[in-house]
Amino acid sequence: MIFILRVIHTPTNADHCELMETNCGHAQPKHAARHHFVLVHGLCHGAWCWYKAATALLRAGHRATALDMAGCGAHPARLADVRTFEEYSRPLLDAVAALPPGERAVLVGHSHGGCSVALAAERFPEKVAAAVFVTASMPAVGRSMGAATTNEFLKFVAAEPDFFLDTQELDQENPEIPGRPVIFGPKFAAQRLYQFSPAEDLTLALSLLRPANRFNEDALMRDEKLLTEAGYGSVRRVFVVVEGDLGLPAEFQRRMIALSPGVEVEAMAAAGGPDHMAMLSGPEELVELLVRIANKCSDRG
Repeated sequence: MIFILRVIHTPTNADHCELMETNCGHAQPKHAARHHFVLVHGLCHGAWCWYKAATALLRAGHRATALDMAGCGAHPARLADVRTFEEYSRPLLDAVAALPPGERAVLVGHSHGGCSVALAAERFPEKVAAAVFVTASMPAVGRSMGAATTNEFLKFVAAEPDFFLDTQELDQENPEIPGRPVIFGPKFAAQRLYQFSPAEDLTLALSLLRPANRFNEDALMRDEKLLTEAGYGSVRRVFVVVEGDLGLPAEFQRRMIALSPGVEVEAMAAAGGPDHMAMLSGPEELVELLVRIANKCSDRG
């Protein structure tokens, strides 16, 4: 009996990884997984950035679903085809909606992926064991997602004109999408996102990054009544502060935390890392932390 890691393409075009049990060449799902983690990437990235963390979770007997948001990673949609933040987040919304009755997953959002996690938690609070924000955009109940995260962040870094280095704003091909898409430049990636990550992971990223829209002006992102106490606010939320993050500095991470009283706070702090890409520069520490968070959910019933 051996275990293999397979990538399964679902009807929702969401690529995800599951631990499979195979005997004599016939694969069957392993049902003994203790927790189900749904992993959501940040801007310009894809499910690929979770490969270390997902593998570690699978080896530990858990289930890991690493998703490509629409138009990201290996998702087939073109950037101009994804018109709204709802469409962008559809792979996550569909995956959570499809969870079997009684199953609750731990949603893990990284960077801009935190907004998609917040939306899923608002729509399906009964299916979310915890919403974990790993140095991620974490909206506050009663405030629009854009105002509490992206817009505030742009104000925060305005004092440093060269903050984004060689990141580029591109022309918008679809006039129905407000704003302009961005693509992280090699210098920005190396100096602010991957400064403690293995060189191989930076090389991988530079070959796989795709332009992405922030959707700052999207109607959903501007809706101050979207996130409610009964929905998103009722879900256990945990913010993981990454002290060595230069892409989303720890000071700004704590500003978001301050806007959401009652949110649990964990921290990843070590000499020489991790960086913004905590799942690549500190995968063991992050996985240990995620499992500990999930175990608390089980203890609470």
